[in-house]
Amino acid sequence: MEFDSIDELQNALQKEQYMADRGLVTAAYLALKLKRPLFLEGEPGVGKTEIAKVLANLLETKLIRLQCYEGLDLNQAAYEWNYTRQMLHIRLLEARGEHARDAELFGREFLLQRPLLEAIEETERARPVLLIDEIDRSDEEFEAFLLEILSDFQITIPEIGTIQAERKPVVILTSNRTREVHDALKRRCIYNWIDYPAFEKEYEIIRAKVPDAPQRLAREVTRFVEELREADLYKIPGVAETIDWTSALVALDQEALSLEIVQDTLGVVLKYQDDIAKINGETARQMLTRVQVSL
Repeated sequence: MEFDSIDELQNALQKEQYMADRGLVTAAYLALKLKRPLFLEGEPGVGKTEIAKVLANLLETKLIRLQCYEGLDLNQAAYEWNYTRQMLHIRLLEARGEHARDAELFGREFLLQRPLLEAIEETERARPVLLIDEIDRSDEEFEAFLLEILSDFQITIPEIGTIQAERKPVVILTSNRTREVHDALKRRCIYNWIDYPAFEKEYEIIRAKVPDAPQRLAREVTRFVEELREADLYKIPGVAETIDWTSALVALDQEALSLEIVQDTLGVVLKYQDDIAKINGETARQMLTRVQVSL
């Protein structure tokens, strides 16, 4: 599936219940049109990872996800050799009185695909969506390895040579900005910052994602989360937490927020005890009062 305009892409995203602002849709459209990687930064829980999943559905293609972490290296990210199979092959040759040659042991049949190589070699479907999630959690050395992939969509394997993509994958990189990503990597991408949504947009997201939520409850939850984001918290709740909290309240058959239910369910929207302790009690009561007055 191809998109002929930004409006067409935005409408398609909305049908998948992904409410994106014009800037994000434009960046995604250009990334698809120009076949450039899309680099998304923003706080956790604002929809960076979700857009990769939605695009894979819209394009009717495979989503290949590489979750980054400290210490991630070539073996986990791109490829590694099947040492067990190599050893079995060596023993089989020895049983025949033969010796293994390096070229024989390091052939394609002994190569194990990891996400990056899988995305490069995928040929069965339309070009896949490659999600490189939370690149800021990886080491700078891994960033340097990515430069070849993001520039030329190829991987060089010393024992085999260079493997180049027949069709460039759709590449989406995300970062929670726990550290700055190197400029050399960003220059190869189309960049977009995803911020917390305004009230009406987040309310629209809640109505789409939790359609069973009463209108009053959805508006109060959305406004209360806005209040939480203004507080001095260790971990500010994202849109994902707003959705989870609304779903939890619907499961508890709530029609509106009350101080008791807020305090009982803070653990759904806040994930650190210090944050819960800071909001519980009088602070929660004041926040709830401001929410009810504003609506």
